[in-house]
Amino acid sequence: MENKVSRRGFLKSVAGSSAVVAATMAGCSAPVEKQKATQEVPKDKMTYRLNNKGEKISILGYGCMRLPTVSNTSARESFDMIDQDMVNRHVDYAIEHGINYFDTSPAYCKGLSERAMGIALSRHDRSKYYIATKLSNFARSTWSYEEGVKMYHKSFKELQVDYIDYMLLHGIGMGGMENLHARYLDNGILDFLLKEREAGKIRNLGFSYHGDVSCFDYLLEHHDKYKWDFVQIQMNYIDWENAEGDANADYLYEELEKRNIPVVIMEPLRGGALAKLNHKILEMFQRANPDVSAASWAFRYAGTPKGILTVLSGMTYMEHLQDNIRTYSPLEPLNEEEYKMINRAAELILNFPLIGCTSCQYCMPCPYGLDIPGIFSHYNKCINEGNFTDNIQDEDYAKARRAFLVGYDRSVPRLRQADHCVGCYKCEEHCPQRIPIVDNMRMIDDFVENLKRNENA
Repeated sequence: MENKVSRRGFLKSVAGSSAVVAATMAGCSAPVEKQKATQEVPKDKMTYRLNNKGEKISILGYGCMRLPTVSNTSARESFDMIDQDMVNRHVDYAIEHGINYFDTSPAYCKGLSERAMGIALSRHDRSKYYIATKLSNFARSTWSYEEGVKMYHKSFKELQVDYIDYMLLHGIGMGGMENLHARYLDNGILDFLLKEREAGKIRNLGFSYHGDVSCFDYLLEHHDKYKWDFVQIQMNYIDWENAEGDANADYLYEELEKRNIPVVIMEPLRGGALAKLNHKILEMFQRANPDVSAASWAFRYAGTPKGILTVLSGMTYMEHLQDNIRTYSPLEPLNEEEYKMINRAAELILNFPLIGCTSCQYCMPCPYGLDIPGIFSHYNKCINEGNFTDNIQDEDYAKARRAFLVGYDRSVPRLRQADHCVGCYKCEEHCPQRIPIVDNMRMIDDFVENLKRNENA
């Protein structure tokens, strides 16, 4: 599958044909998925996979990047306080329903995720859960051996544990081989972590990969030396063959599988994009099974390969947690016909001019104050909901124009919109998806300006 339609090319195509807009992206909003509110959430039916030590790990892993706040938002995007009572409730519910893998980082939730999870998890028997965290030394000020060791020991304190089940080198590939050497190899931090594993303070050592595939290949080439216990990669039904970065997920997975390295999956929903689909794709999924969510199809896809140890999901709301538990209690692997349907969905998605942003926030803060993930999120939302056209002749143009502009101002403050991008390219240095952020900002700004000029259309 290849994305045959560029974003600018798509705009030109819809400008010449109102039928395309009407048939492909008609309507102001996608249909609401049918989900039985009273549908049972099973207990004691969670699917488990074995790691190389024979330990049972829940196929659904609890991602701790999007913890709930007191304002009922995600702590990934919000500066509001984490709602510790709600976090406790979610953790209790997760453990009660079979989830035993929890993934956090010193960098998540403005640096407060580990502390919140330490409070929540320490209320449970230590044998009931596995905790994963990371050596998240992204800032140059943390690249020294001393600062790395300090960060490592702080994780123990915040998590209230005396050993860590799964420790990761965080974001391998971001910044290329130069950063890999500076962050982990030349400063002795990886050697330190290997010794900590020997001492039993780390039970499993691995890394998460984003970006430059040469870093991924280097660490696997030295697998005999490092003996990786697991590796975390981004995988979903788009990234399997159409990833934004240097390597597709099929390559990453196959390289790990042939070395018998268990795989942890992140971004099974591609930053939530695969749960917010265009109405045509939603209708296709609903015809196959009207009682399950679009997210459920994506999670089944991610969990089906046998080499997958666990699939992470950041679950801000109880409804997300319950839906995912249903999907994996137990997991029903995809059959051949379902694979064909999902591959068709991927083809349709790739022919929409969506921006492959996962809202990971690594590009933030912008030195000039832009809300980069917010801008891309609104743009993608309007495409999926049909509020996207520059064809003045289209009968729904005025409606779509108003929906885009009003929604833009509501979701992104004026001073943080695309027109304030100066093209410094600082954001692109940190984007794990290798998105041409500056080019996309200019494209969106041009599109918005065209909408504003056609006020009387």
